[in-house]
Amino acid sequence: MRDPQQTAPSNAPARRSHDGMVLAIACLAQFMVVLDVSIVNVALPSIGRDLHYSASGLQWVVNAYVLTFAGFLLLGGRAADIFGRRRVYMAGLWLFSAASLAGGFAQDSTWLTIARAAQGVGGAILSPATLTIIVTTFSGKHLPRALGIWSAVAGAGGAAGSILGGVLTAELSWRWVLFVNIPVGVVATVAALGYLTEAKGHNPDGTRPKLDVIGAIAVTGGLSALVYAIVGTSTHPWASGQTLAFLAVALVALVGFVVYEARFPTNPLVPLRLFRSRSVWGANLVMFLVGAAFFAMWYFLSLYLQDVLGYGALRAGMAFLPMAVTIIVGAQTSSRLLPRIGARPLLLAGTVAATAGFFWLSEITVHGAYWAHVFGPGCIISLALGLLFTPLASAATAGVARHEAGLASGVLNTSRQVGGSLGLAVLATIATDRTNSLLHAKASASASGVSRAVLAATDSGFVRAFEVAAFVCAAGFVAAFVVPKLRSPAPAAERPPGDLRSFSTSS
Repeated sequence: MRDPQQTAPSNAPARRSHDGMVLAIACLAQFMVVLDVSIVNVALPSIGRDLHYSASGLQWVVNAYVLTFAGFLLLGGRAADIFGRRRVYMAGLWLFSAASLAGGFAQDSTWLTIARAAQGVGGAILSPATLTIIVTTFSGKHLPRALGIWSAVAGAGGAAGSILGGVLTAELSWRWVLFVNIPVGVVATVAALGYLTEAKGHNPDGTRPKLDVIGAIAVTGGLSALVYAIVGTSTHPWASGQTLAFLAVALVALVGFVVYEARFPTNPLVPLRLFRSRSVWGANLVMFLVGAAFFAMWYFLSLYLQDVLGYGALRAGMAFLPMAVTIIVGAQTSSRLLPRIGARPLLLAGTVAATAGFFWLSEITVHGAYWAHVFGPGCIISLALGLLFTPLASAATAGVARHEAGLASGVLNTSRQVGGSLGLAVLATIATDRTNSLLHAKASASASGVSRAVLAATDSGFVRAFEVAAFVCAAGFVAAFVVPKLRSPAPAAERPPGDLRSFSTSS
């Protein structure tokens, strides 16, 4: 009879290979989901012309995706725990790919808007499942490394979206910013069928958790109403009846959700005990704040490069390439440092770098140049984003029971998405108000000076937005002190796979 200890080494390479494929499956889907948040930005002018969108209606190409994605994230995260990570991953992947195909063939604005909303639902199901796959597959020293790779891919997806969107729109058609998801979805499906095993959550007493239908309706409706109110502020002011009505609906639904979750369900959608952990609620607070700033960076930089500096779609897209690279560098650096120094020092370093980068970025001018005014601060902010993703994902899931891993990832993604939506709406309003006030003051300018006045006012609006974003990142620095310093996880042999409770914390 063979000694089991002698056979273990021969199985190790196969196991590592299998885990590597599982990691690739999770990263590929997450990249696709994050990519679609930004890939359409550069293509918006072409989409508006082809499908005859109105000036105010064109925003819903982006907002329809953001609205459903944010609204269904908590439900998607809980689904991965209840119905199984493989089943939910496949369902989200197929819905996302099918909606991308439908959107690529859109013949009018209504068609595309509905397809983008369906994409958002698919993304909300798929994205939490990818993090659930990570935290239930890897343990010990392998978990921070896996989170680092996942974070690098997720962070780079935002920058890569602008690059790829510019290339596809310029060389092929705007429709390919949607069609590109189809081959990625096919590859991910084949890989998942071959390598991804099922894993379902169980309550501590061994019973299967059930879906909290009332809680799901309340939180999905509340988040959807909140995001709808936020993204609608570009056409309806904050004090308008429509905005206030949706904010009131969101407030009632979300407060009702908290009360209901605290008192009634035996299997709550979001167990409030989750937020007794400083690590969990601190990580979500930091994610909310930095998400508000980082979403705005891609948006305003894309507009600055095209509307102020006069870049074409392809050139504007390629300008984001160095930023995508620095995100990857930051995430890989963070994953190596996390087991040694803990989460809090990385969060502090990342928020300080982001604050400095946004203040530097606020120095842009009408006659600015990419290498002098965009490259340096853009790379610093991107490096900060890479540094932050891994410790935030680790802190938000540390100490969480395995059967609630999907829920914890859904909560973190919700914080990022709602923070980004709220931040973008607020900063866009600030930028627009600044621009309009300057144009109003120069309304008597001669015709020859109108174009220069518009460019100067537009640039000034972007500057104000970047200044406010810097203060938001500074608030993130303060919030980072809430997160305890997570020490290195115990070796894999000392705890069962997927059990994150061996992470220790200190104040």
